[in-house]
Amino acid sequence: MKPEATIRAADRRALFLLLAASTGCAMSLIDTNVVAVAVPAIARDLGAGAGDAQWIISAFFLTFSASLLPVGAIADRQGRRRTFLSGLAALAVASLVCGLAPTMLWLQFGRGIQGVATAFVLAPALAVIGHRFHGEAERNRAWAIWGGVMGVTMVSAPVVGGLVVEAFGWRWGFFLNIPICIVLAGAVIAYADESRDNSRGRIDPPGILLFATSMFGLTWGLISVQAQGLGSAGTLAGFAVGVVAMCGFIVVERIQDHAMLDLGLFRNARFIGAVWAMFAYAATAQVMASLLPIFLQNGGGLSAATTGFAMLPFALAMLIFPYVGARLGPHLSSPAILALGLATVAVGNTAAGWGAWSGVWPLLLSGMFVIGSGAGLLNGETQKAIMMTIPRDQAGVASGVSTTARFSGILIGFAALNAVFAFGIRIRFASDACTSVTCPDQGELAEAFIAGDPYAALADRSESVISSVQQYYAMAFSTSFLAAALVAASSAALVWWLLRRPPPERR
Repeated sequence: MKPEATIRAADRRALFLLLAASTGCAMSLIDTNVVAVAVPAIARDLGAGAGDAQWIISAFFLTFSASLLPVGAIADRQGRRRTFLSGLAALAVASLVCGLAPTMLWLQFGRGIQGVATAFVLAPALAVIGHRFHGEAERNRAWAIWGGVMGVTMVSAPVVGGLVVEAFGWRWGFFLNIPICIVLAGAVIAYADESRDNSRGRIDPPGILLFATSMFGLTWGLISVQAQGLGSAGTLAGFAVGVVAMCGFIVVERIQDHAMLDLGLFRNARFIGAVWAMFAYAATAQVMASLLPIFLQNGGGLSAATTGFAMLPFALAMLIFPYVGARLGPHLSSPAILALGLATVAVGNTAAGWGAWSGVWPLLLSGMFVIGSGAGLLNGETQKAIMMTIPRDQAGVASGVSTTARFSGILIGFAALNAVFAFGIRIRFASDACTSVTCPDQGELAEAFIAGDPYAALADRSESVISSVQQYYAMAFSTSFLAAALVAASSAALVWWLLRRPPPERR
């Protein structure tokens, strides 16, 4: 083979590997968006109780966020190619379990396994790209292609998910992962070389277990608020477990030599500000990729397919506005861009909440676009701000903290905003719901709303009654939008103040 032909063949192999690794990273977006569109159909089919539907989303993000840090170390030590393939195999099996699930409990179990498997795909996929592409120009091109794949997935996943669920049923939203995993596994076997980094420290089992337990306890408490109320034993126990486990995590990380997290980073107020910006962005903006499809179907009466297209204003704004943020970079400081992004998210959530309350759909869709715009500004800037606030030799740890903050924010934000919705729906039904909606039992109807199937308890399913149900659902959900707006606005002020603090003196 001639040298030119050899170079072209090597370039093709590199491109195929890059596309495979980028698609592996995009699997988290595919899963999140497709499943979010399918949640109302799942709740109806499997008879979800209060809190059950939330665990379909929360079980995934709980195990995913808890697994990301340790999986990165496992991939470096055991081999990135091997870990990538193991993750694809596990994701295919977990997707099959979810698709065949006969009960809600089985589905929630499968979703938890899916979260772990997706971490085993995402972490080594990123490492494979970093290992294969070295030169600055080559690496820039690789990450540009990676960003393009992620952007296309972000826009197309809700539409594809809606069409699949509408045409074939919600189970095919999970079965869709299986052929993708098989194709990706073939590409990894064909084009990826094995790589390791044995210099990475040992895995931190106590830290992993305590962090996961803390996230589980807090999530359990927030979801129990919806089903049982704030003063219930389940709610209080969940919060207690979450707080105690988090305190234990901090103690364990302080006393051991090979901790998963260097707590010394948090002596830097600017680092705290950047991490909080990531958490707030995820909890008030990125979380809407999971919440909005549920709202559009239950509160707007849209079909799954129409919901996918209705998500386009949000998704397109998230795709476009990172480039706007890059253009603003030479003119605005990082604190200013972060504060502007969070303030934009606050404005968008306020507009969407107003649109949901009043039933003005142009205002609601405009609010969704503004939320996506703020999220786009924050998406790249939050990661950059975290990396800029710490020494270069701690970049790996900071990257792990950033990713964990992002997905922990989605997890806590999803559970918390659903808890606010549950509070809002109970307030609405305690006042005057049954004067407008024919229902066998007021409490039963409220629980059906919270479970994600607001039509389950209706005695009268006439068009006027269904319209009233949708109106009540939308008005209650507006409280979630307004809560997200309040958090985003206060976070904008906090992040601006923290990131403008002087950097700590280097010891």
